[in-house]
Amino acid sequence: MDTNVRPESMQRITTKELADAFIEEQVKAVREQVGDKKVLLALSGGVDSSVVAALLIKAIGRQLVCVHVNHGLMRKNESEQVVEVFGKEMDCELIYVDATDRFLDKLAGVSDPERKRKIIGGEFIEVFADEARKLSSEGVEFLGQGTIYPDILESKSGVKSHHNDGGLPEDLKFELVEPVKLLFKDEVRVVGEALGLPHAMVYRQPFPGPGLGVRCLGAITRDRLHALREADAILREEFDKNGLAEKVWQYFIAVPDVTSVGVRDNKRYEGWPAIIRAVNTVDAMTATIEEIPYEILHHITDRITHEVEGINRVLLDLTPKPIGTIEWE
Repeated sequence: MDTNVRPESMQRITTKELADAFIEEQVKAVREQVGDKKVLLALSGGVDSSVVAALLIKAIGRQLVCVHVNHGLMRKNESEQVVEVFGKEMDCELIYVDATDRFLDKLAGVSDPERKRKIIGGEFIEVFADEARKLSSEGVEFLGQGTIYPDILESKSGVKSHHNDGGLPEDLKFELVEPVKLLFKDEVRVVGEALGLPHAMVYRQPFPGPGLGVRCLGAITRDRLHALREADAILREEFDKNGLAEKVWQYFIAVPDVTSVGVRDNKRYEGWPAIIRAVNTVDAMTATIEEIPYEILHHITDRITHEVEGINRVLLDLTPKPIGTIEWE
């Protein structure tokens, strides 16, 4: 039996009762799989890894070691928020690793989206391996991952690879622990609430594992990455102010490696375009476009073009999924 295939008989998790049953089943499975060993978990602070962390804490408690890697591709202030919430408020061991230079040096000059994903995924594994070697005497033998079912489906169909859907290097002996890999995103949220996670955390804006690396389109440069991060922060701030944060499932900025001529202070000004994407979905397999009032769009455009160095245009992506994917890369 392929354990990466969701059984047709598996009931959709839509209620707390169904979620509780799923949690009980997974807690038992994790305990049987892990025994008295430790699990190393990549804790990004996103919905999937947070739910996995909560599940593993419920199943094995202090046998879980959470690792947050700042790969330099996080949204503005996000790593700081993760450390605050999980390091100080949740009862888990949290290791913070600042690997910004390591990741960006590896990604320098790489424009192919799949190569970028492979590099980022590979570096994640290596960072975790480094931490695991330090903890080897403490019985770390497992690697927890927040893989969910759409990740597996898209990888199998060849649409794109995922940083958390793949094997470990041959020299590593970790066994994977993936308790939510057969769930869709909406089901993960139901499970998260049943586990008692804060509503704001469970419905946190989705963020891909490769982070801004797949939104800084083409070869990543530090100046364009900085512009992307600042523009994205403005978009999120304005969506929150205008009641769109809870209404829109996923919204973000993408900045391609292309420039156009603009005018600033009566002088020629070349800059990149910031592309706004805002979509709604239930299971991440299809997505529709959220209509944003033009008054808000004009205000966002004004702020980004005046406050973010290097951006001279703001564009709006109106493509549903399919034919487009939710992310650009």
